[in-house]
Amino acid sequence: MRRLQDKICVVTGAARGIGRAIAARFQAEGAIVIATDLHEPAGRRAAAEIGCRFHPLDVRREEGWSSLMEIAPEIDVMVNNAGVTGFETGPVRHDPEHASLADWRAVHAVNLDGMFLGCRYAIGAMKRKGAGSIVNISSRSGLVGVPAAAAYASSKAAIRNHSKSVALYCAQNGWSIRSNTIHPGAILTPIWEPMLGQGVDRDARMRALVADTPLKRFGLPEEVAAVAAMLASDEAAYITGSELTIDGGLLAGSAAAPGG
Repeated sequence: MRRLQDKICVVTGAARGIGRAIAARFQAEGAIVIATDLHEPAGRRAAAEIGCRFHPLDVRREEGWSSLMEIAPEIDVMVNNAGVTGFETGPVRHDPEHASLADWRAVHAVNLDGMFLGCRYAIGAMKRKGAGSIVNISSRSGLVGVPAAAAYASSKAAIRNHSKSVALYCAQNGWSIRSNTIHPGAILTPIWEPMLGQGVDRDARMRALVADTPLKRFGLPEEVAAVAAMLASDEAAYITGSELTIDGGLLAGSAAAPGG
């Protein structure tokens, strides 16, 4: 039997990148997947290719979650993956001195408010069974400071902390509802394409961007999806309030040998 056989799983931000890879892996593991995304055409196309259901969802809005609750009042797994960097429309000042309040709030509305609403929905949809798994996608940037992307780093750090609060709250109520975070580093998703380009220097740009990573390469969305599948499964029944970093060893320290 596949590890997620017949489990009802909701994945946000599933139109592309890590979210799509998670939805595809869950589907392959036998889950009943509900892929959601703000971008409906891309989301429907991805869901059709994966072979799962699709539901349009703006994670920032409570009414969207209420609509989801109507079609999926009970679930087994919730993956809060939807997120933005704040740079989707071009260069913006996101450092602590120049970031505008509007830009700060826009990033937190998706990354943090969306995750909060997703966790709240998941608790309500899981407590009937008294069990479930919440997997929140944070980032390596939630573990370190990022001066040029302060809003993004702040939102991802808050995801890490709130996940622990959710884990403790559920345990205190006697539910086997687990809450954990994944912290990806440089994962090769479409978000990197503007920096990589398609020119003859693409490979050189890729090498430069991961030069400080001990494994000297980008991670793949499928590698994040594999960890999400483990956390979603009953194999991880004793893991809650924890965090797993997928960054090629970047946060482990320097791979260089110390000087004489």
